[in-house]
Amino acid sequence: MNVRRSAAVLAATVAIGTATPAVAASPSPSPSLPSGLYGSSDPTYDGVWRQSLALIALYRVHPEPAAATVDWLAGQQCESGAFPAFRANPAKACDAKLMVDTNSTAAAAQALSAVGGHGTAVTKAVTWLKSVQNKDGGWGYTPGGASDANSTSVVIGALMTQHTPVSTIRNGAKSPYDALLKLSLPCADGGAFAYQPDKNGKLTANADATAAAVVGALGQGMVSVKAGDKKNAACTDAARPTPEDAAANGSAYLAKAVAKDGHLTSALPGSENQPDYGNTADAVVALAAQGGTAAATGPLRWLERNSAKWAEQNGPAAYAQLILAAEAGGADPSDFGGTDLVKQLTATGPAPVTASQDDSGTSVWWMVGAGLAAGAGIGFLLSSRNKRKQP
Repeated sequence: MNVRRSAAVLAATVAIGTATPAVAASPSPSPSLPSGLYGSSDPTYDGVWRQSLALIALYRVHPEPAAATVDWLAGQQCESGAFPAFRANPAKACDAKLMVDTNSTAAAAQALSAVGGHGTAVTKAVTWLKSVQNKDGGWGYTPGGASDANSTSVVIGALMTQHTPVSTIRNGAKSPYDALLKLSLPCADGGAFAYQPDKNGKLTANADATAAAVVGALGQGMVSVKAGDKKNAACTDAARPTPEDAAANGSAYLAKAVAKDGHLTSALPGSENQPDYGNTADAVVALAAQGGTAAATGPLRWLERNSAKWAEQNGPAAYAQLILAAEAGGADPSDFGGTDLVKQLTATGPAPVTASQDDSGTSVWWMVGAGLAAGAGIGFLLSSRNKRKQP
């Protein structure tokens, strides 16, 4: 679900991601930030994305979010059904100058479907996504852009909200699964997925794209992902590979990538290699979706030991990613390496209506203090979405 690009390209094309280090979120909210938004940093490039992830994560662990948080997200939608990364003035109709994108739209559709009560908005979003499907069956970040594994996978999650088989969503003869299969590498190249072909048509293994595509190829999304029961076996080439074959090979690639250190590594230009927390969290989800919770144990335990500072610096979307990883991997999001991820997430926005049930069925009510805590804006976005080669 994560696409990374440079900050310069991001600003120019309204594309998500970059290859620069994360920055700490502001300790206090800007007075110009809209009410109902999770996080305290500039939402220009990630407002809809981080809000959607926050609402999906809370849905997965059951606290009912404040109505203002859902209203804010719903208010970002354009009449066409599409969502931009951020709409500064929802009262003003969307025009050609406001860039909409598939990732924000697909994430918002999943979030609004999860919270309920927004069926029309979700259907409009999915209808728009169908209208911009590429001829190869996939989606790029922007309408008409070359299909990539991340965008196609997050859209698959949105398509599933309509309870229609993803394989039947076609542009001509091609489905989203056809687009993902075109981006899967043979076992000689590791069995991973590429983000998209380079200008010469060459595919390069990308762990970020692989984590997203494993979930997409399995026909799952952020709301619906669940632990699988297939082993993460060695990569196996098939004469006519299926989406399930590609998912298994991608999972095998991820398992090998995290085997040594327990995490994926980010190779940033001009800096030493460092752990990639966001993509490691996504890898946990992918490994669990393919092979069950046991398959994700290594990287999940590494995150429990090491991710607290990263999440604190990067705010709501980071906490949401960790919640999704914990929930998929069979860990307790309320005690993740000693951190209550749910409490930390809800502290970045309006207090939830209710909190989740504990194991004994007793309700726990959280009263979160006034004010927003550190949130993630461009800092998290910069650390978690990048189009580049990964080990």
